[in-house]
Order: sequence, then C-alpha cells, then structure tokens
Amino acid sequence: RDDLSGSGHLRLPAMETSALKQQEQPAATKIRNLPWVEKYRPQTLNDLISHQDILSTIQKFINEDRLPHLLLYGPPGTGKTSTILACAKQLYKDKEFGSMVLELNASDDRGIDIVRGPILSFASTRTIFKKGFKLVILDEADAMTQDAQNALRRVIEKFTENTRFCLICNYLSKIIPALQSRCTRFRFGPLTPELMVPRLEHVVEEEKVDISEDGMKALVTLSSGDMRRALNILQSTNMAFGKVTEETVYTCTGHPLKSDIANILDWMLNQDFTTAYRNITELKTLKGLALHDILTEIHLFVHRVDFPSSVRIHLLTKMADIEYRLSVGTNEKIQLSSLIAAFQVTRDLIVAEA
Repeated sequence: RDDLSGSGHLRLPAMETSALKQQEQPAATKIRNLPWVEKYRPQTLNDLISHQDILSTIQKFINEDRLPHLLLYGPPGTGKTSTILACAKQLYKDKEFGSMVLELNASDDRGIDIVRGPILSFASTRTIFKKGFKLVILDEADAMTQDAQNALRRVIEKFTENTRFCLICNYLSKIIPALQSRCTRFRFGPLTPELMVPRLEHVVEEEKVDISEDGMKALVTLSSGDMRRALNILQSTNMAFGKVTEETVYTCTGHPLKSDIANILDWMLNQDFTTAYRNITELKTLKGLALHDILTEIHLFVHRVDFPSSVRIHLLTKMADIEYRLSVGTNEKIQLSSLIAAFQVTRDLIVAEA
C-alpha cells in the first residue's frame, strides 16, 4: 500500500505540470492570435505617440488630482479611447479597476433608462475605504439619444464630488451644448505621417513583416491619419500576400493604383466615348474598383492638371454632382458614362478655347 501511495505521489506532480502547461499555452497563443490593433494598443500615457500637448495636460490633471470631466472628440483611430484607458490604468490599480471604472460604448444599451439606472447608481455610490473618484467612460457618446444626454447632464452635475465622466465621440455636433459646457474638450486630429511611420516600423520589426518603402508610403496615404486603419491594412496585406508593397496594399484594399488612374484619365480625355467606356468598365471589373474611389483619386488629379479655370470649374461641379448621386446609391454604369461625358465636354471646351 505504501508503494502505491508513493507511486501515486510521484504521479501527481506530473499531472499538475501538464495542467499548468496547458494553462500557460492559451495565454501565449491568445497574445499571438490578437489582431495587431489590440496587440499594440498603447498601455500607458507614455506609449501614446500623438497629441503630446493634450497628454501633458491630462497628465498634469492626474498628478495634481484635479481631473475635470473630459470630452475627447475627433476622427476614428486617433487614440481617444487609448488615452482614457491609459489614464484609468494609471489612476487605479488592477484590483480596484473593476469597481472604480464603468465603461460603456455604443454596443451597450445607453438609453435614458440606463442613465437613470446603472450609471446613476454607479455614480451615486460612495467609495468606502478608497480615496479619490470613480470614472465613467462613455465611448461613442454621439450615438446616445437626445433624451439620454439630457438625463446625463443632471447626473454629471449632481455627482461631480465622487465621479468623473469622460465622453468620447467622433462628431462634436452630435453632443448637446449643455454637456459640452460641463466638460473640458480636447480635439484629437488625424495623425501626421511623421508620427505614424515610427510606430508602424515598430510593429513591422516585431512581426517581421517584409515591407518596401513605397508600401509604407501607400499605408500612410490610404489610412489618412487613422492609426487603427493603417494597422489593419498592414496586417491583412501581410497575411494575404506575405509582402507589403505599394501594389499589394492597393490590391488588398481594392483601391485604384496611381497608374490605373492615369490610364483612366488618358482614356477619358484622348479616346472616343465608346472606347473609354469599354476600357474603364473592363479595368473596373478586372480589379474590382469602386467608382467612388476612382472619382476621389481623379479629383486630386484634376487639381494638379493645368486646365483653364473656367473649364476646371465646370468639371469640378459635374464631379461633385456625380459624387453626390453615388452617395445616394445610384447605378454605377450610368454615373460612369456621366463622368466620361463630363470629361469629353471638357476636352471639347479646351479645344474650342485653344
């Protein structure tokens, strides 16, 4: 019997270690399987790369323990949520994070009942044993209804003593003025290429991505100041093609290449209508391009090409009309012929003026 228990004892540690190993493995794979956007999300205020003036102000508020209600707004992917989460991590230890921070975004129900219920009860309960204030983060606050916002303004006023509110939104105009005046506003503008490139290079190094210089340029151009978008494009291009160049980035996002746009313009201005229409339709089908993207790119070209001013005005007005019609959801083929027609008229005008 002694032998048996002895062997039993011997077996136990082996089982335990295998169980431990199993526990360890998922954690490593979890990190490995995370989208890069989450994997490289800044964890502290020092990790954030942009808007140093805003960050230093907020840091000062935290150091002096005088954090006001905050309203962070600006286009997506510019670090608003990351900033406030980094602040929250700095303010509260891991243990108290759950009891001191309430985070709600657009996917949570945030109607008037929620403002009067959970938000009110969270804000009104005092923190015993702990000094300091609680933090309510309302992400994507521009999706809240007018009624909920109106109900919120009283809650904010009433419980300022022990709760701070932080509203995050993309469009400031969707937040009622009463709430705006109760908060300190910070605008997060789109990121500049100088700030984005070092961060992208860091990710490229960590993930060992094969990227060319024009690939990096294309990434920055296409993401237009949105860090989240840049990382998503980088990851999807890397997974689809294994090599990130200008061509693979444009192909992956379905965006027309510069050379394609040059061809399209050349056809529209130098070929007759039928040839131009046929060639552009073929190119669109072959590369799966959207007319809206083509139009946006052509618009930039029109500004660069040296047209007589009267002709340019005529052309831009026509393009604006087509863009509006596309946004309403009209037939792409008819709008494409309209675009070609506009360019053909322009060509005739130039010839007439010359």
